[in-house]
Amino acid sequence: MNSNHLLIASALVGAIGLASAQVPVFAQQGMPQIVRDNMARATRDKLEKCYGINAAAKNDCAEGVHSCAGQATMMRDTKSFVLVPTGVCAKIAGGSMKAM
Repeated sequence: MNSNHLLIASALVGAIGLASAQVPVFAQQGMPQIVRDNMARATRDKLEKCYGINAAAKNDCAEGVHSCAGQATMMRDTKSFVLVPTGVCAKIAGGSMKAM
């Protein structure tokens, strides 16, 4: 495997780890501290991402709209998530396990 393939493979592994809230330490270095804290809390407390249930400025993070926690400009943003205990999101009206 040449160095370009290795770099691409490493980037994909980092992206997949981020999506599952289990990011390797090497991928966390450029992230804001609040994101690292939220990801560690999600892993430790067995939390899952629940999209579409946040209050304005009360999100844990987002997918592609803004970079971090507390930056949602509208409530029930379908691209912003809140960390909830595993299994709870499906019980919340408007909650989704995936960004819309």
